[in-house]
Amino acid sequence: MQDKDITQKVLEKYNDVFADILNVLLFDGRNVVEEYALTDALPMSMLKIDGRVRSQERDIAKYWRKSKINVALFGLENQTVANKLMPLRVFGYDGAEYVKQSRKENSGKSKYPVITLVLYLGYEKRWNYPKTLFEVLDIDEDIKPYVNDFKINLFEIAYLDREKIDLFKSDFRILADYLYQMRVNRDYIADETTIEHVEELLTLMSAMTGDNRFEETINDLKGKENINMCEVLDRVEARGIEKGIEQGIEKGIEQGIEKGIEKGIEQGIKRGIINTLISLVNDGILSMDEAALRADMSTQDFEKYIKKN
Repeated sequence: MQDKDITQKVLEKYNDVFADILNVLLFDGRNVVEEYALTDALPMSMLKIDGRVRSQERDIAKYWRKSKINVALFGLENQTVANKLMPLRVFGYDGAEYVKQSRKENSGKSKYPVITLVLYLGYEKRWNYPKTLFEVLDIDEDIKPYVNDFKINLFEIAYLDREKIDLFKSDFRILADYLYQMRVNRDYIADETTIEHVEELLTLMSAMTGDNRFEETINDLKGKENINMCEVLDRVEARGIEKGIEQGIEKGIEQGIEKGIEKGIEQGIKRGIINTLISLVNDGILSMDEAALRADMSTQDFEKYIKKN
């Protein structure tokens, strides 16, 4: 799970991907947030809890700036598994950012909103956990009117409409398309969309699918231009066939050695039995015919064996 989380962050750190996610999910594909207007924000914030300073870290955060003024801080939180305490977690992230703005050293600066998007990347089942603070808290009815609610901006990527997914322009569209197809068809058929961030996307696909061949293909594609998922899947398939052949050869050799050992043991046992029978014949205990019968040989072959040895 941790590998998935890390690789998602790596892909989303690119401004074109980050802006694309915001524009599609928040503005129906309109180009409201330009990638050049995004700057990285420190994902870590410091809080003083029980007299001790503790840190908490978002997945990724960026300032949206206009004319050198922060218009907003956007944060992305990736979840491959639903988390029932997500409202508390996001409330903590957003609250820490507002606390930072209230500090004395920032008193003269303009204040900006903090917006966090939770991207749910699961496709096998819906997010069935709380989306608001009220759903998490046990609140007495007498005080409920005085408690402020808080809701998370949750987006279930695999459950977006097909039309919505097609609005994505960055590499995130490939990931969204994969999740959608896996939910609907339990299978993935790639298209010829060109990949911009090849290494980051394939590392993420490797983590999402558990198929290391995606990551192994990265070196094959270095230096190539206009790479798409069709080509990637062809190479992944070729690697699978190649690996299958290698494994088949290895298994064949292994089985051959094993069979050879078994045959050698069988032959050794048989030779030992025959030598014992020869000794019994030489000692006059068994006749030639009786010994040949016990050795499962004809008398003629048994005599030939004695002469040969």
